[in-house]
Amino acid sequence: MLRPGDRVRVVAPGSAPDARLARGIEILTGFGLVVELGAHVRDTFGYLAGTDDARLADLNAAFRDPGVRGVFAARGGYGTQRVIDRLDLAAVRRDPRVFVGFSDLTSLSGRLWRGARLVSFYGPMVNWTDSRTGPAEIAALRAAIMTTDPVVLTRDPAEPSAAVEVPGTATGTLLGGNLTILQTGYGTRDFPELDGAILLFEDVDEAPYSYDRMLTQLRRAGALDRIKGIAIGQFTNAPTPAGQWTAAQAVQDRVGDLGVPVLGGLRVGHGIGQLTVPLGTRATIDTVAGTLTVAAGVAPRD
Repeated sequence: MLRPGDRVRVVAPGSAPDARLARGIEILTGFGLVVELGAHVRDTFGYLAGTDDARLADLNAAFRDPGVRGVFAARGGYGTQRVIDRLDLAAVRRDPRVFVGFSDLTSLSGRLWRGARLVSFYGPMVNWTDSRTGPAEIAALRAAIMTTDPVVLTRDPAEPSAAVEVPGTATGTLLGGNLTILQTGYGTRDFPELDGAILLFEDVDEAPYSYDRMLTQLRRAGALDRIKGIAIGQFTNAPTPAGQWTAAQAVQDRVGDLGVPVLGGLRVGHGIGQLTVPLGTRATIDTVAGTLTVAAGVAPRD
């Protein structure tokens, strides 16, 4: 777990941050953390946050520096998949530390899990937006990375994905992230092994047929054959063409017959009120209680 006084490093493996980065740094500093920026965080290269070599250098430097106890993604966007195969996993295994990121960083979380069994945190980027993630979400991030309390998320009936449900309870290792990145990463070394897992997914700006297509591909590939359950986050900005299925209806059609419990309506993802959840620890979904309970992603420190 992180403690006040710990050094943490902000890196940008994907797209470049903007002026909102200052607010995220202010929040982390408010936790008592000493915030450093990777050398290339403010670089740009086309639609990327600097060249592949520069972004990779920052990422590896953060995981190699023994004084850095936490690594935070500046922003998602696109680009992490271009560098992830050259991540220094030996350094990660030698000295595990906290990592926080989501969306495009799903590939990094998956690689950290596959290659080093490192728990990561699916939570807000440092490029912070207060209108989307306010005081409650700041508190949730702090609790996840700086305490050993379990994380409990409760189904929010206002979330579009709350309409997706298959009754039951299930326990397994919570793995997943952004559905687009999961689907495009299938067959690579950053796709998490889902046998016995609770699969978590969310997405943004995707039409109902896109959810159908991505889940269909994962089903056809056998990726969902041995999961224990599914936890669903936010369907953010999902259009509903007139007379067609909603995203929730499309997802219900694709996961409703898998024979495992499914709990939707969790505030995880790109929407308003995004909460932080560990990936790689034991989790239980209970559709009657409407809860996802996740074991702490950090251990106490002397």
